[in-house]
Amino acid sequence: MLNIWTNNNLNESINISDVLLSRYFLCAFFVRQFSVVWVVFSFEEDSLLGKVSPYLIQPINPFFRYFAQHLAEQITRFPFALIIAFFFFILNPESIWIPNLGILFFSIISTFLSFLIQFLIQSIVACLCFWTEKASSIERLLFIPTLFLSGLLAPVVSFPEYVKSWIYLTPFPYLIDFPANLLSGNETNISGGLSMQILWIFLLFPLFKKIWSEGTKKYTAMGS
Repeated sequence: MLNIWTNNNLNESINISDVLLSRYFLCAFFVRQFSVVWVVFSFEEDSLLGKVSPYLIQPINPFFRYFAQHLAEQITRFPFALIIAFFFFILNPESIWIPNLGILFFSIISTFLSFLIQFLIQSIVACLCFWTEKASSIERLLFIPTLFLSGLLAPVVSFPEYVKSWIYLTPFPYLIDFPANLLSGNETNISGGLSMQILWIFLLFPLFKKIWSEGTKKYTAMGS
């Protein structure tokens, strides 16, 4: 994506230099690595195989098990991400920068909040396995707006003003765009972005609990 933007001088239309754009896409890569979620696929498989039944008699919600698995996976991604960053800076030495400790701290928090939002969204979709065998198909449909509106393919600032005003009302720009802009040093509203991330977490968590509660009442382990 970086090559597409720079080779076609698309960054000039949004007044972002090549250096800042390079940093943005590198940071978007980092944020994506540490906020990627696949819980809907794991839960769907466990549901189809009847593995969810033993989890339901345990005192802890099964999604905490998936949550721990995701955190463990993210730890293993860290060395790989550093290697990618190393080669990126070799190819783009002008993009080398060191964020100050304050920005780094808030970036880590923002990335973790991004992970929580994505985890809650996928957990809500995963709970649909109680009503359908292919909840992952719904997640694949949801991936389309996520791909285009999260900042993964293009910074949200590149959209027209009237479109951005609607995008910022959704959770998507707070998944990649906000944390990536924050870490890369681009101008961004830190308090506003973090507040919106926290707001979406508070909105999604009760919805997840409600769907989980209704779903478990209908659940019948398949294959048992």
